[in-house]
Amino acid sequence: MKRRSIDPELPAESAELSLCEALLSLKNAEEMSAFLHDLCTPSELEVMVDRWRVVPYLLDGVSYREIHERTAVSITTIGRVARYLNQGSGGYLAAAARAARRRAATKKAKA
Repeated sequence: MKRRSIDPELPAESAELSLCEALLSLKNAEEMSAFLHDLCTPSELEVMVDRWRVVPYLLDGVSYREIHERTAVSITTIGRVARYLNQGSGGYLAAAARAARRRAATKKAKA
């Protein structure tokens, strides 16, 4: 985490909550994409995309080596995502479950 020489006006917990509220206020994927492109550097966004890209493979039990071959994401990153899937706060699992339900509903609506 970045160290600061002065104390910010807004405590980190409040700033994090404010960011979460801003993310929740966005209405669709296009607004979220625009926000993320404004908020993140290209490298930061690439890291997040790489992490998210491997989640479905890990949930399906695909080996790290095969995930790497399919996605070109490093084994280290794959291992980091796997650790948080198993020992994290549940964010990956919640997002993956909701994304799967959304895809199923969209697929059903089109049928």
